[in-house]
This record gives sequence, structure tokens and C-alpha cells, in this order.
Amino acid sequence: MTKTDSPAPGARTGARPAGQPGGEGSTRAEVRQLFATPVAVAHLGLPAQVNRELAETILAREASQPTTEHSNLGGWQSSWDLLDWGGPAASAVISAGKALAGKLTCDRQGQPRAVEWRVNAWANVNRSGHANEAHSHPGAFWSGSYYVDDGGIGADPRLGGEFELRDPRGVAPAMYAPQLAFAAPGGLSIGAAETIAPTTGMLLLFPSWLEHGVRPYRGEAARISIAFNLSV
Repeated sequence: MTKTDSPAPGARTGARPAGQPGGEGSTRAEVRQLFATPVAVAHLGLPAQVNRELAETILAREASQPTTEHSNLGGWQSSWDLLDWGGPAASAVISAGKALAGKLTCDRQGQPRAVEWRVNAWANVNRSGHANEAHSHPGAFWSGSYYVDDGGIGADPRLGGEFELRDPRGVAPAMYAPQLAFAAPGGLSIGAAETIAPTTGMLLLFPSWLEHGVRPYRGEAARISIAFNLSV
């Protein structure tokens, strides 16, 4: 996962000489971590009142508007105009997402690049048994999810509802030698998926082409989130 205090985009990181540890002889090799997939996990630390206002606004909207049908398997998903009805609290979350995306975006030479992001955003409410099937967001650059209320997942991981990210490299390496993995960051995830257990106040930011979904939630509360796309 990419941390907000990581080296500047384009920097060469993670290199180590072969044999340190585990190698033999004098052969030294630089290991380049190519084709990395950045997934940022941030805890915004917004005032609790922001999440309370968002929860009230989203649940009121759910009660008055029918769900849209996109990736949701049960549950409720709003139209893509959250910024028109979400109020200052929704704007604060989206502004934080845009700021983080700005830090993690560069030009092809690895230099910072200011981008005027175009935003579409929506709200999700999942209750017991609800999930989201795997999908991507064509036409966008970054996508994000912010957790207004984790529905108790943070305190009890048995409730499920994890955010799932699918390995974009395919299953070929695992099919060829499923007993092996690459001794490199991210090398243990081959032909599979990674999950992140959301907590209230967490923001996830990831490339829009990366397939993602939500595993079934088994809690009795409402798991409330905001999702958004940033396009150019």
C-alpha cells in the first residue's frame, strides 16, 4: 500500500542486492519494483460531527430516493450527484480525496503535476447480507471510498464487509507454481485478492482501473460509505 509519506512518485525504491539476505557469492542485483499498484489508506481525522451529519443526510436520502443499480448486490446506492445534496460535510470529504490524489499524481517524468479534477460521487448503504460485485470505473483516473460508518466492522472483523482489491496481474503465475511466491514487496499476492477492513473515518484511494468490490456484510447496523471518481 502507498502511504501518504512515501517517496515522491517516480522514485526508485525497494532495491536491495541479491544475497542480502539469503544469497550466496558475490553476485549483486538491483531489484526494481516495477508495475506497482498504488493503494492509499488514509485516516482523515475529520470531526465526529462531520460523520454524524453525513450519516443523517445519507439515511434521509435513502428513505426518500430509490436505489440505483450498478455494482450493488442488495443495499442502497445513490445517484452520482452527492455533491449536490451532501452539504458541507460531503464537500469536506471530497476535498480531502482530491488533495490526497494531488500528492500521488505526477507527470511521466515523475514530477508533481497539478490537475483540475472532475468529480462524480455517490453514497452507499449496506445492511446484513449486502455486498458489491467486483467492478472497475472506466473513464476515471483515481477512485476512492470513504467510510462514514463502518457498521461495527472495526470492532468485530467477523462482520465481514471488507473492501476487496483484485490482483490485476492475473492468475498465470499461481497456476504455474502455486507453491511459490516472489521475494519482493507485493510478491505474495498472485492471482488472488487483498482485503481491507474499513474503519470509520478511513479513506481509500486507488487507480480506477483496479477491480474492486465489497464482501458480504453480516452486521445488524448500517455500513455507510461515500464513493467517488476523479477524472481529468
